[in-house]
Amino acid sequence: MNLGLKGKSALVGGASRGLGYACAHNLAAEGARVTLCSRDETDISRAAERIRDETGGQVHAVAADQSTPDGIERMLREARERFGPIDILVNNTGGPPPGLFADHDDDAWQAAFEGLILSVVRLCRGVLPEMIARGWGRIITNTSFTVKEPAEQLVLSNALRAAVVALSKTLSREVAASGITVNCVAPGAFDTERLERLFDAQALAQGIIPAEIRQQWTDRIPAARILEPKELAAAIAFLASEQAAAITGVCLPVDGGMLHGLF
Repeated sequence: MNLGLKGKSALVGGASRGLGYACAHNLAAEGARVTLCSRDETDISRAAERIRDETGGQVHAVAADQSTPDGIERMLREARERFGPIDILVNNTGGPPPGLFADHDDDAWQAAFEGLILSVVRLCRGVLPEMIARGWGRIITNTSFTVKEPAEQLVLSNALRAAVVALSKTLSREVAASGITVNCVAPGAFDTERLERLFDAQALAQGIIPAEIRQQWTDRIPAARILEPKELAAAIAFLASEQAAAITGVCLPVDGGMLHGLF
C-alpha cells in the first residue's frame, strides 16, 4: 500500500530509542522527511545516522527537552528550517517514573504534567496554524494502554495520559474541517527499555525476579508475546497516511488483544 507519505515533513519526539525510534524509522522508510528529537545529543545523532543508513531517507536530529518551552521552540524551528512546514506531528515522550500515589510529591506531578501534557499542547499549538493554512495535517500522540485500563504503580501515567486523550479528542473536532486528523495510539507491552524498567520495579515490589513479571505480562496477552516496536510504528504510519483521512478523534489500542474493554 502506498501511504502517500513521500515528501511529507514529519516531527517525531522521544526518538532516540524504543517506540519513538521505530516510528521515525518507519516514516523515513515510507519516504517522509523526518526530524527526530530527544534530550541527549549523542543518542539522537546516532539514531538519525542509523535511520539514514538503513532507509536512505532524509533525516535530521535535534537535541531538545520537550518539557520546556525553549526545547519545543527549537524542535519546531529546526524541523522547519530543514524540511519546511510540518505535515505530521508524532507526540512521544518518555514515561514518568512508576510508583504508588504516596510516592509522588508536587514536584513529581508538575514534572509529569510538563512532560506529558504541556509538551503536547505546545507542539500542537506550534504546528496547527500551518496545517490549517495548507488544509492538511496529521497529529498522532503516543499514550499507553493505561488510558483505558489503569495499571498498578503507574499513577502518574494513568492520570495524565488520560488527560492527553481528552485533549486530543476535543482538538480533533475543532480542526477536522481543515483536513487535519488528531488521533492517539495506546500501546500495550512492547519490547523496550522502558518496559524492562517497569518489570524491574514490579519485581522489586513483589519480591520476585523480573523474568517472572515478564511472564505474567505475556500470559495476559492473547497474542502470547511481548510486541515489537515496529508493530506500533506501522499503526502510526497508517494514521499519518492519506488513506486514514476519515479516522480522527480515536484512541487506537495496539496491544495484542490485552485490554478487556469493548472500546
